[in-house]
Amino acid sequence: MKKAAEIIAEIIEQKQHPHLKLRIKHRAESFTDLLFHTLFDQETPVAENMMLLAKKFHELVELVCWDPNKSCIEIWDYYCSMLPNILKKLNLDAKAIAENDPAANSIEEVYLSYPGFYAIAIYRLSHELYKLGFPLVPRLMTEYAHRLTGTDINPGAQIGEYFFIDHATGVVIGETAQIHDHVKIYQGVTLGALSVSKDMRHVKRHPTIEHHVTIYANATILGGETVIGAHCTIGGNTWITSSIPAHSIVSNTASVKIKTATHE
Repeated sequence: MKKAAEIIAEIIEQKQHPHLKLRIKHRAESFTDLLFHTLFDQETPVAENMMLLAKKFHELVELVCWDPNKSCIEIWDYYCSMLPNILKKLNLDAKAIAENDPAANSIEEVYLSYPGFYAIAIYRLSHELYKLGFPLVPRLMTEYAHRLTGTDINPGAQIGEYFFIDHATGVVIGETAQIHDHVKIYQGVTLGALSVSKDMRHVKRHPTIEHHVTIYANATILGGETVIGAHCTIGGNTWITSSIPAHSIVSNTASVKIKTATHE
């Protein structure tokens, strides 16, 4: 039987990553919660919270060892200047859900209860940080939303305006995916890569979805060269690995056979 001191020493020896601090994750989640409340909750004071958010952001920068040549204050100021535009886009996303989902009783219901809207919100808020070369915190933000909603949107994806994810559970949108305006996606949809290899790190691996496309439940669309043309309708459970021309309907037609009645 090993002694406690030996066990502790072995555990410490195996902890080989000096920058792996779980408080980074917890603080990123706290930052995300406060940011969401600041932008949407009518009872949350904006001016006061912006100061608190700046403090939380500076703490995160120190923890993740960001580029010392980049000014944290300048980056935060720039990010803050982007928030009104991000909020404008998110209000359009909420409007898209309210106008397209007959089950939505009010716009407030969308903000408060729709997992698809929350996932889109955290994606948009993380995407701007991702663009600034600050990758870890944006990924932690979207993984937090993933855990809460079942929707996995990489912060590197490029998504246009008036975006609607219905039901949300099981949606996966890869890092290099490009989604244009007025796109609707249902649960279980995957916009993924045809293959996974580390040497494809800087290659477009995920599809492009042009404007006014609707993708129904559990459709899988793969590949960086795959383009779904404007105004297409992609049926549920379809598997697509090549481009589809605009104004197309793609379906996975089921075979229906009538059972022969058996009489005793």
